[in-house]
Amino acid sequence: MKTARRYLASEIYRSSAIVLVALVGLFSFFAVVDDLDQVGRGGFRLYHLLFLELLALPTRIYDILPIGLLIGSILALAGLAQRHELVILRVSGVSGMRLLGMLWVIAVPVMVLALILAEWLTPVAEVKLNETKLAITGSAGGRTSGILRSGYWFKEDTASGERIINVGALQAGGGAANVTLYDFTPERQLSTVIAAATANFATNELRLQDVTVTTVAPSIESSLREGARPTAPPVKVTKEAERTVPTTLTPELLLARVLTPERMSFTDLLDYVGYLNKNHLVSDRQIVAIWRKLIYPFTLLAMITIAAPIGFMQTRRGGVGVKMFVGILLGVAFFMLNQLSLNVGMLNRWPAWVTAVAPNALGLALALLAMLGMEYGNLLRARWRQPAGGAA
Repeated sequence: MKTARRYLASEIYRSSAIVLVALVGLFSFFAVVDDLDQVGRGGFRLYHLLFLELLALPTRIYDILPIGLLIGSILALAGLAQRHELVILRVSGVSGMRLLGMLWVIAVPVMVLALILAEWLTPVAEVKLNETKLAITGSAGGRTSGILRSGYWFKEDTASGERIINVGALQAGGGAANVTLYDFTPERQLSTVIAAATANFATNELRLQDVTVTTVAPSIESSLREGARPTAPPVKVTKEAERTVPTTLTPELLLARVLTPERMSFTDLLDYVGYLNKNHLVSDRQIVAIWRKLIYPFTLLAMITIAAPIGFMQTRRGGVGVKMFVGILLGVAFFMLNQLSLNVGMLNRWPAWVTAVAPNALGLALALLAMLGMEYGNLLRARWRQPAGGAA
């Protein structure tokens, strides 16, 4: 059995690697073609584009790995079936469910690779990618980066009330530009507006440069409410070269707004969810991302389970090309179902675990039913027909 398992593993790993390289190359080529129109704008050169695509490779591998494993497994199993090697294993006494168990063992190293990609390579590559974009183009992220026309918005509690922070633009090295801080009293009354041209983060503090401080008089609200003439100037504006304010905001939280939640490491996601909950902000999207990161390794298990009944079919019921076509359709369908589950779940406020688990559980259940049908279908049909035959 060890020899058979090693042989199956080598075939599946080789086929999956070939499929993964082909898919990554194809998607990278399309990405380069799509961004070619940016070359020549503001000093952006072709080698900048190629370097950015190189930094995007870990993320692309992370996204395509489940589909690559599915198609590669189908290709490997279909080749074994075409050469009648699976038939030899079955004749030797290896049941279909035993073969499925071997496939699950084979999937474990791929799950470990997925964990390494998810927790180390992809987050580091994404941060480096966005920092490089900042340095080259002056902007980070893409169409889904979480930036509004007015910039990035954050909220935090302070010793004197509440603060809302607006960051107009991010800079390489963890800096920020066009930063505005709105300080409120516990009664939600605006007390101070601090505007800075640039800012840098240190330990639990934000260092502002070229600062304009607008102080609102505490009596302005009552004067406006009563329609009385204020006895003191309503606002006071001062200029400062530098100012340091305490803050819980960090460069990691800034980049968390640029990165999609699935691109963050598990620990960074937990920290970001803690920040959002502490400041009474919506964290549903990040909680769903935590569940999806937990489920991701089991997605690979579901993929290789789906590949099993397709690959185990004998060649006379469909050639290798047909099985590959079915595998591609299933991979695309699973990807679309995953995205549909995420979007529908967010709109309808389903529990996070339902949104993350449902597509994988459905695919795994259907694949297991198909395997059981192939394994025991003939036996059940024979027993079903036996009484009718005896009566005749």
